[in-house]
Amino acid sequence: MPVTYRDPWGIPHLRAGSADELAFLQGSNAAADRSWQIEVERWRSEGRTAEHLGSDGLLWDRFARQARINDTARRCFDNLDRETQRWVTAYVDGVNDALSRGRRQAQEFRDTGTEPGPWKPWTPLGVFLVHHILFSTFPNKLWRDHVAHTLGPDAVDLFSIEAPVWAGSNAWAVNGSLAAGGSPLLAGDPHRLMELPGVYQQVRLACPEFDAVGLAFPGVPGLPHFGHAGAAAWAVTNAMADYQDLYREQLRRDGGTLHALGPDGWEPVAADHEEQIRVRGGATEAVQVVETVRGPLITSGYDGGTLSLRMPSRVSGRLGFEALLPLLRSRSAADVEAAFGAWVEPVNCVLAADSSGGVRQFVAGAVPERNHGNRVRPVPAEAREHQWTGGWVALPAADVERLAVNANDRASGGGRLTGLEFAPAHRADRIRELLEEAGSGLDADAMQRIHTDTRLGSWPALRAVLERCGNAAPLSAAAADLRSSLLGWDGDMRADSSRAASFAAWRSAFVRALASAPLLAPLAKPAGHSPLFSPWLDPVSRVGFALETLVAKGDAAGLDVAAAAAEALEAAAASPSSAAWGSTHTVLPLHALADHPSAGAKAPRVPMTALSGDTGCVLSTESLPGVTDASFRGPVARYVWDLGDRSRSRWVVPFGTSGDPGDANFLSQLPLWAAGELLPVITDWDQLSRENHDEGES
Repeated sequence: MPVTYRDPWGIPHLRAGSADELAFLQGSNAAADRSWQIEVERWRSEGRTAEHLGSDGLLWDRFARQARINDTARRCFDNLDRETQRWVTAYVDGVNDALSRGRRQAQEFRDTGTEPGPWKPWTPLGVFLVHHILFSTFPNKLWRDHVAHTLGPDAVDLFSIEAPVWAGSNAWAVNGSLAAGGSPLLAGDPHRLMELPGVYQQVRLACPEFDAVGLAFPGVPGLPHFGHAGAAAWAVTNAMADYQDLYREQLRRDGGTLHALGPDGWEPVAADHEEQIRVRGGATEAVQVVETVRGPLITSGYDGGTLSLRMPSRVSGRLGFEALLPLLRSRSAADVEAAFGAWVEPVNCVLAADSSGGVRQFVAGAVPERNHGNRVRPVPAEAREHQWTGGWVALPAADVERLAVNANDRASGGGRLTGLEFAPAHRADRIRELLEEAGSGLDADAMQRIHTDTRLGSWPALRAVLERCGNAAPLSAAAADLRSSLLGWDGDMRADSSRAASFAAWRSAFVRALASAPLLAPLAKPAGHSPLFSPWLDPVSRVGFALETLVAKGDAAGLDVAAAAAEALEAAAASPSSAAWGSTHTVLPLHALADHPSAGAKAPRVPMTALSGDTGCVLSTESLPGVTDASFRGPVARYVWDLGDRSRSRWVVPFGTSGDPGDANFLSQLPLWAAGELLPVITDWDQLSRENHDEGES
């Protein structure tokens, strides 16, 4: 009989008699605890958000239909081995059982007048694709194309090299020689959009085959990214690999058939049909779905052209779900690596450790072999040299002798072998420095402290600019005083620091000054793509992310960096404030209702919560310099996995286990998360409370 238990924070501990029964129970639990959240993801995967929430959903729905997310999910499900198909189907059966038994209630459904509906067997794969299709690099190619067309190809490098583009995840591991208990320790924190409720759900999955705790995607079975199965544990970070390509397509219609120009001439397209998007409160909208041999058309290009998207999951009909059951069954780091051998996308850096002392570091996923130019910008569809060869890059793997750090950096991600741009090495270097300083005798406390380090990695480069700008132009007394104060600052982005706030004010003004400089100002003109991609095409945001590169290369390109820094000092000094960094650097959670005001309902409110850290800190609570100090992207979970004794492991999420705003555990972990605290991982069933409702059987 499948049974759900809860710990004091409402974290579900699920126990069943088989892996399939457990998948059924996990689906039923996710459907009850996160009913609204997973239903919105289903609507997104099917391109039906406008149907339920109004016209605000049209931008996404057009993209979802054009990118063929639902069709790709179905294709990948059909290609699964029979055991994985059965297991995923059991999860979906659990979701649908919760619906039939009235357990899929949520306040948001009542507020919007909507209802959850039955899931298809491939819906979990669609949910996973929704989370990750924009997670990779193709939107960056749209930006580089815009820069090249607007400023010239040479200007692309101003926003390139080691420019942090929405990446802040950390993971680190030490083997037993450095650990107090003699067994490996594994820790980290994934960074994503801070959705409400959180994108990860803490859960325990136990059956006779395995007993694993970890972080699940609501709507997806298993523990794809972070888990501790007792004898083995794993954690991932974004490898920053480039595995999606954009092709500039030329189309013509010959009679009733649409053709695209390929390397062998004009060829019939693979798909050409019209779909209807229902719009709540509005007229149905038609969207043309076209797929060439290279991939589906997703947006217009320059010169009236259009762009197709090619990605491994669409090409191979595989997403990587074949890895999920073997992961749960893993008993060693080698088992984890073998399981991830089936992984496709997104491409991840993986750390795996086991109770026997083994620690492995490797990259998992599918990176196609093709021309290096494909990684930079959209390429011509008719050019033979830009077609995929059919091969896949052999990805790096190694034993960890002492310690390993993954932080979206070039060294851990495979470098030129796998990608083009990586995050600066600041976070990786700082974590490694803290581990080396601690020496041997590391324990969970030491690993936990690293999570909340707030030294700003970019500060030395920006401090050098401040030193220079004193000679750029005469400064007012107020600006000179601000400069002097900042030069005496230690670069620590603590929430209670007023100088951190002063620095952030100057940095934002600096970003705006650079973005409005004559050289870069033309980037503000429309790029001609779907507004869905606006976050990737906003020049102020892009200048903020590439600030270190612009500081290093701007003068040679014609920017007067020191003058912009001096201008920013004057602007910041004109609006002085003694407030601390945490007064404006606050958590800004994202909720579907906030993105869909046409639905006529308000998103749940979250207390204003001051945050330490910033982009470039180990505690990467990202802000957008020049746009906002608030953080809508940050550590969406933290964990420490102890391979010697799982009960010494710890974890936390930003908000809570429940998706119900009226539930006591909707925000119960927020104060702990903001303070850098972690909850114990409880593994003793006697310390848990059994739920009262009848779980049902699969």
